[in-house]
Amino acid sequence: MHAVTGPRPVAVAYDCLFPYTTGGGERQYRGFAEALVDRGCTVEYLTAQQWERGAAPNERFTVTAITPPLKLYDSGGVRRITAAARFAMALFWNLRRRRHDFSALLVSGLPVLNVFAARLALLGSRTPLVVDYLEVWGRRQWIEYSGHVTGTLAWVLQKLAIAMTPVASCHSQLSARRLRAEGFRREVLVSPGLIDEKATGTTSIVTTPSTPPFVLYAGRHIPDKRVESLPAAVAVARRSIPDLRLVILGTGPSTPAIEAAVADVEGETWTDLPGFVSDAELDGLMRSASVLVNPSRREGYGLVVVEAAAAGTPIVLVDDDSNAATELVTVGVNGAIAPDIGPASLGTSIAEVITAGTPLRARTREWYADAVQNKTIGRTVDGILAAFERARHQPSGAQQAAPREGHL
Repeated sequence: MHAVTGPRPVAVAYDCLFPYTTGGGERQYRGFAEALVDRGCTVEYLTAQQWERGAAPNERFTVTAITPPLKLYDSGGVRRITAAARFAMALFWNLRRRRHDFSALLVSGLPVLNVFAARLALLGSRTPLVVDYLEVWGRRQWIEYSGHVTGTLAWVLQKLAIAMTPVASCHSQLSARRLRAEGFRREVLVSPGLIDEKATGTTSIVTTPSTPPFVLYAGRHIPDKRVESLPAAVAVARRSIPDLRLVILGTGPSTPAIEAAVADVEGETWTDLPGFVSDAELDGLMRSASVLVNPSRREGYGLVVVEAAAAGTPIVLVDDDSNAATELVTVGVNGAIAPDIGPASLGTSIAEVITAGTPLRARTREWYADAVQNKTIGRTVDGILAAFERARHQPSGAQQAAPREGHL
């Protein structure tokens, strides 16, 4: 699809930008910006400053820092309300001052204050707006994340933000169902996927795991990721695979709990915790791992599944009501889904995937070769551009018409 947005830039608003900060959302919105450029759009990325003063990013799209550096997370890995409020306020004033400068706006629905800022700033401008929801949580999940008072307030704000959303995009059936459950009755666009087809190859080469075999985890150490469950699970898997090792990448608030869990199973001799590593090292570890395990209780999409499959490595996830990543795993094709994080359940799934060996790795690559043709950021952005164009040609107020739902 060619650009349909005219000479004015499309704005993408998110408080983080990869690679200055890392994470699934950061990669996703950068991917959106680059895909929009590929389609002939001029793009301006509105974010917080994450780079050294005087070292502004040199990207294919314009990067505008609308706030100084923000401390986004507290010591427990929970997003700070003050940082979210500062960014939302800056977003409101920037969009209000420049409300006719953009041809369209794609704004992240997390934190939800962004939605209020964008919607109020653009009232009356007829600038098409799509709100992208990385995740949608129920009240219980918000309370578990940030306490009863703050969690309840966040849930109420999310419901109000959803009510103010003209068009929503999301990246799993789980998120689409939750949007509807929270009262959304307008257009929901469920994307086909978030694979960056330029960043990962389509070769059918099946990688060979290293000897001795190892289990890999890559990501932040925060409570929702439940990384501390891995040492006991791998200890169970070692009963049938005695030389199995565990490599846990990353750091975070849960690192001390992970170290304690390693000590509890006397796993110091077969566990490595190197922290964060370079992209080249990560790629090598991903390709040589026997299995990538992500015991997270919640995922809005499951980019880790795609990254593992691109490397030819099957994955083990854990079943949970908030884990949309399980939508991307076909048991016996590109991995397994453990019923819970108990050592026996998770350890058995790990051992089964490793024992399946080369045939499972070949099926994993076949899954990826198909996915990279259809489940891409490019196709998702094409759908968002089409939504912008529909909004532009509708009469005023038509974005709040009858419900519409479909795949991007």
